[in-house]
Amino acid sequence: MPSIFTKIIAGDIPSYKIAEDDEFYAFLDINPNAEGHTLCVPKKEVNKIFDLDEASYMGLMAFSRKIGKAIEKAIPCERVGLTVIGLEVPHVHVHLIPLHSMKNATFQHKVALQPKEFEDIADRIREALK
Repeated sequence: MPSIFTKIIAGDIPSYKIAEDDEFYAFLDINPNAEGHTLCVPKKEVNKIFDLDEASYMGLMAFSRKIGKAIEKAIPCERVGLTVIGLEVPHVHVHLIPLHSMKNATFQHKVALQPKEFEDIADRIREALK
């Protein structure tokens, strides 16, 4: 059965897309730790990050770096944190989280955003990618 991320990539579930290329897809986390929290995923469904072949792993890191740099430009924050946990969805994903304090990195404090806020954030990050 396809993961929720595979369904998002296929367009079966809507997302606030930030960017995509032939191999990777970036979109806003709908249950964010902070404004601008973004997920980067390979289009190929693989459960564990270290099960990716080396080229896909390195490609995901390069893609995530590009998105992270755009987040830094678009979202006021101290820095953008990167974490890979992978227990909640069996599909490799990199969390890029704008950090104001360690609280933003704990996954215990969430921010509630309205659809218009998600759209505005996605627009700002996409603009910063240009």
